[in-house]
Amino acid sequence: MDPVYLFGLASQQRSWLSARQALVAQNVANANTPGFQALDLAPFTKTLEASGLQLASTNGLHLSTTASGEAQTVQKPAETWETTHSGNSVSLELEMIKAGDIHTAYSLNASIMKAFQGMWLNSLKG
Repeated sequence: MDPVYLFGLASQQRSWLSARQALVAQNVANANTPGFQALDLAPFTKTLEASGLQLASTNGLHLSTTASGEAQTVQKPAETWETTHSGNSVSLELEMIKAGDIHTAYSLNASIMKAFQGMWLNSLKG
């Protein structure tokens, strides 16, 4: 049986979420700074693609996936809703939506890890 990398993958996602939250906070803090351009991270799917995890299949007709790309937490210009006359591209509404998405993803990550850890501990008892 192949080792389970769920803990490592969840840890990578938590690190990505933390880095994204830091950028959101930076964007909000600079909402009134003239010329400041909002930043965001490359999507976490880039990390998933580079993780090398493969679906297990018992039949050749099952769907398969291939790993491509590299794991990246690269800052990129954020999608903006508006740019002010001062050249600032931070939209507080968009940043609050991102913060909510980050909170939801982090809560889901923690719940999945708690359930997986419980199953893992139960398997050791038997």
